[in-house]
Amino acid sequence: MNKKNLVVLTGPTAVGKTDLSVKLAQKFNMEIVSADSIQVYKYMDIGSAKVRPEEMKGIKHYLVDELDPKVDFNVAVFKEMAYKAFDEIYAKGKIPLIVGGTGFYIQALLKDVNFEEEDGDTEYRAYLEQLAKDNGAHYLNCMLAEVDKVSAEKIHENNIKRTIRALEFFKIHGYPISAHNEKEMNSESPFNYAYFVLNDLRELLYKRINMRVDIMEKEGLIDEVKHLREMGYDRSLVSMQGIGYKEVCAYIDGEMTLDKTLELIKKESRHFAKRQLTWFRREKDVIWVNKNEFDYSDDKILEYIGTKMQEKGIIAC
Repeated sequence: MNKKNLVVLTGPTAVGKTDLSVKLAQKFNMEIVSADSIQVYKYMDIGSAKVRPEEMKGIKHYLVDELDPKVDFNVAVFKEMAYKAFDEIYAKGKIPLIVGGTGFYIQALLKDVNFEEEDGDTEYRAYLEQLAKDNGAHYLNCMLAEVDKVSAEKIHENNIKRTIRALEFFKIHGYPISAHNEKEMNSESPFNYAYFVLNDLRELLYKRINMRVDIMEKEGLIDEVKHLREMGYDRSLVSMQGIGYKEVCAYIDGEMTLDKTLELIKKESRHFAKRQLTWFRREKDVIWVNKNEFDYSDDKILEYIGTKMQEKGIIAC
């Protein structure tokens, strides 16, 4: 079976994926599909470190600046939107380049995981919705933890819709939705892909993260969040649970000082980078690209990536 070619460039937050991805796309006739759970939203630019038009260098980017922050963006929606983008890119004779740090999203694409909604138990769903109204999101999250600890840890407790879906799945099938997803993830990929993980020395990565938060604050992160709230996007939304946004919301509500807010964003971002790297280390077939091993030269990194893509038959020798 002839599989379509696909390339992934991922890695921890602030490692430098944006700049390298544009150079990669320019060099190898690619267009970029973002695998970022916040950059997909309009108006959320600074806190998401969204790629700017001038940084795109003429390379088309998909799933950037497309959705209203009130939309519930999840892995199923992401997969549907990404596959539509793939069709456009393949029709142009180009290769899709997935760029972003959300490992679960990337895995769902590579394995073509089935997230289709089936006819559920509407009576049980209504019961759970009422429970959430009466007792709060945390109560429902605790219910889920009793039957599916993996999903309870992965799904943010404010994402009541996904929590209910997981509980409903368990009631109907008698086993966790996380087990279903795990089985799907282990299936054969419909793509011929190369999966690159860009990385750096931890102390340098953490330094970049801290510097980036300071730059975000100087560029107007606080005003961006204030503007979002003035537009009606409150901190209960899934989009506003992103790192940087939820902390600034707490600051605006008088729950902490600005210095403590910035330190907390840095800390949460460092922890996020650590979780990302843990995820990527568990993945099969990844190709690690450690920047220090290439003397921090993008040209050397691009040459290496090109060689690996040739070995996989993605590009011609």
